[in-house]
Amino acid sequence: MDQEKCKTLQDWINASQRIVFFGGAGVSTESGIPDFRSQDGLYHQQYDVPPETILSHTYFERHTEEFYRFYRNKMICLTAKPNAAHLKLAELERAGKLMAVVTQNIDGLHQMAGSRNVLELHGSVHRNICRACGAVYDAEWIMMTTGVPHCDACGAMVKPDVVLYEESLPEDTLTRAVTAIANADLLLVGGTSLTVYPAAGLLRYFRGDHLVLINRDATQMDNMADLCIQDPIGEVLGQITV
Repeated sequence: MDQEKCKTLQDWINASQRIVFFGGAGVSTESGIPDFRSQDGLYHQQYDVPPETILSHTYFERHTEEFYRFYRNKMICLTAKPNAAHLKLAELERAGKLMAVVTQNIDGLHQMAGSRNVLELHGSVHRNICRACGAVYDAEWIMMTTGVPHCDACGAMVKPDVVLYEESLPEDTLTRAVTAIANADLLLVGGTSLTVYPAAGLLRYFRGDHLVLINRDATQMDNMADLCIQDPIGEVLGQITV
C-alpha cells in the first residue's frame, strides 16, 4: 500500500467537514459478498441465463420463481458483517465529518455498521414490498419462504425493493444524492468500476476540493481524480484516524 497516498488522504479528511462517500460492490467484497464484474464476480460465473438477464424487470415478470431462486441464493447474504470500510465511514459520520453515504449496494451493511444517512440508489434486499397492500417484509422473511413469496396480509405477490435492469432509480434518493455530492468538499469514491449509469454519472455534480478514487482496479474516471489508490478499500480506510 502506498503510504504517501494514504497520508495525503488522511490530510484531506482532516481538513474536510462535508465528506460524501460514493460506493459500489467492491466495498462489500471484504465482507464476503461477491461483486459483479471482477474475475470472481457474479458476471463471470456460469449460469444457464446470464445474471444481468435474471436481474431484469422483464425476467422478474416472466420467470418470477426462477428470479427468486437466484435472489435467495446470490443476492441475500444474512451472514455478512460490516468490514473496516463500513465501520470507518460510520465513525466519520458520528464525528460530524461525513454527510452521506451514497451506495449502489443492496446489502444493508452500511446501516449495520452504524451509518444513518445512507442513500441506497439500487434499493435493499432488506425491504420486500407487497405489490397490493404495501406491507414490507425483511430478508429473513424471504429466506423462510419458498417459490414466489406472497403477502401474509393479503396474499398478493411480494417484490424486492431492489432496482432491476430496465427500472428507474428512485427519484427522491437520486435527488438527495445529487444534493449531497454537490455540497461535498471531499468526495470519496470506493469499490466501484464506475460503469453503471446513471449512478456513475453523479460524480459530475461534484464541485468540491478533492475527488479520491479507491478501487482495486483502474476505472475510466481515474483521470478526473485528484488521488487514485488501487488497494482494497477496507485496508485503506482502516488506516484512517478520526
